[in-house]
Amino acid sequence: MQKIVLVCLMFFAYHMSAQEIGVRFGDMYGNNIALDATIPIKNKRIHATVSFGGNVGVDAIYDFAVASMFRSPDLRYYAGVGLTTLFASEFKLGVMGEVGIEYGFPRTPLTIGLDYRPAIMVIENMDFIYGNFGLNVRYRFK
Repeated sequence: MQKIVLVCLMFFAYHMSAQEIGVRFGDMYGNNIALDATIPIKNKRIHATVSFGGNVGVDAIYDFAVASMFRSPDLRYYAGVGLTTLFASEFKLGVMGEVGIEYGFPRTPLTIGLDYRPAIMVIENMDFIYGNFGLNVRYRFK
């Protein structure tokens, strides 16, 4: 199942012109690693994640704020909202926020970032998830 999800994510990332693709490490509803991709939309983006561990989770976040910090084009902050799902013994669906910072190395095609993603699960059981901190490492195509 996990290999199928991995192949699907890479297929969609390629065909949707993903700007960056990589991994996210951290706590995601009990999962601890994820495939992470960003898809640009003008000066905003979609930040998509497929997480693995004990279950499979999918997050799709619209980052409405992506901007440089301290007049450096390589250091950026981002913020957004979106949907999160968890495929476990019970299906869970919720709304997620995101705030983070990232650094795109100018001489190599790598971006590293830290983010926080609190979520409110609304389907199956109402719950507030507050521990979603993560470290992102992504390869930059453009």
